[in-house]
Amino acid sequence: MRAARQAAIVLVAIALTARATAAEPWTLTRAVSVALEHSPDARIARTRVEGAHALVQQADSAWRPQVNLSGRYTDTNSPMMAFGSILNQRAFNFGLDFNRPGRIDNLNATGTVAYNLYSGGRPTAGRSAARAGVAASEYDLLAAHHQLAAEVVKAALNVQKAREAVAALAGGVKAYAAAANAARARFEAGQLLKSELLSLEVQLAQTRATLSSARHGASLAERAFHFVLGLEPSDEPIEFVADDPALTRLGPPDSRDFSARPELLGLDARIRAAEAMVTAARGARQPTINAFASYQYDHGWKLNRAGDSWLAGVSVDLNVFDGGQTSAKIRQAAAELAQIKEFRRKAALGIGLEVEQARLAHADAVERLAVTSRAVEQAEESATLSRARFEKEALLSADLIGVESRLLEAQLHRTVAAADERLAVIDLRRALGLEPLPRP
Repeated sequence: MRAARQAAIVLVAIALTARATAAEPWTLTRAVSVALEHSPDARIARTRVEGAHALVQQADSAWRPQVNLSGRYTDTNSPMMAFGSILNQRAFNFGLDFNRPGRIDNLNATGTVAYNLYSGGRPTAGRSAARAGVAASEYDLLAAHHQLAAEVVKAALNVQKAREAVAALAGGVKAYAAAANAARARFEAGQLLKSELLSLEVQLAQTRATLSSARHGASLAERAFHFVLGLEPSDEPIEFVADDPALTRLGPPDSRDFSARPELLGLDARIRAAEAMVTAARGARQPTINAFASYQYDHGWKLNRAGDSWLAGVSVDLNVFDGGQTSAKIRQAAAELAQIKEFRRKAALGIGLEVEQARLAHADAVERLAVTSRAVEQAEESATLSRARFEKEALLSADLIGVESRLLEAQLHRTVAAADERLAVIDLRRALGLEPLPRP
């Protein structure tokens, strides 16, 4: 009972902590940290790094002695097997019948130590390839972190963009509702045609329908934010801190150098690994020299005798002819090396194009933001004047609808342009191999 009560208390504490964490306003830095911890993509990349380190350990085993212990018990009347056991037990005498030695049992325990002295440089090449594989997997992990951080920031900005669109549409609904109320009062006073009143009410209904769709889009954006972070869907409202310092620091880089791109560095490491594999394949033409030593103990109960022995020596093996297998493996390793080099060249060309696209996209977003900001200022001024004229019966409802529609459209365009400018900076930084969010 006491253990169950303590377990329940722990579970409640964990639940309360998780709820408090979820209710805490999100910063982009915290969101990225949570994603790097919980996202399946980040965890998969980390397991690949662990696997690469295990390959290095396997390669390092070539410099360590190999120790093997074996034991077996036999009972036989086979003349050859029995005679060997008799000799190992030091039980031989000239009175034995070599053809019918009888049943002989034997317990054998053997310990063997072997050490490779030389194998054509293959262990060294294998270790170099494994270490290069570790470097490649670590660069893959860094690339996954950059991609994940960019996706997190994009998801957060998409949530904010969707909410700003909802706010703009809500403002449009409020403006149309005020105009419709004023038009209804004028219609009841006989100062406005019913068709004009209906036009305003139809426009109000359409804007409300658009607002409902925008709210649905905002909810989907929040679910997408949880998905990118690797968290389970939650109905808890997502709140972001105002004036996030990470966004304040976010700016377009001046350089166009993408040599620090993790994907390129990872391919460079894979080229080194492939070069090492070519060396390892060529090492098969060199001799293999091993030193070995073993100790053996034999005991039999039938003769009640026991004996021990040891063996030590050096072996040399040289592959003189294997039907062309070694030559084929060398050509295969060389072809894989050439293939990876071309992959690296292709990646560099593609990244160069990606950087240029990101740079042009950011320049376009900056220009659109400036234009739409100016358009919003003009539309707001025009809407203010038009609303006043409509209240004074100096403007038709159709003209007011047009003015309000242009204001709402300008506000939505500015919202999209502002978000696109931030997203373009994220894409540009990632394309250059920089951290999407600059560190303080």
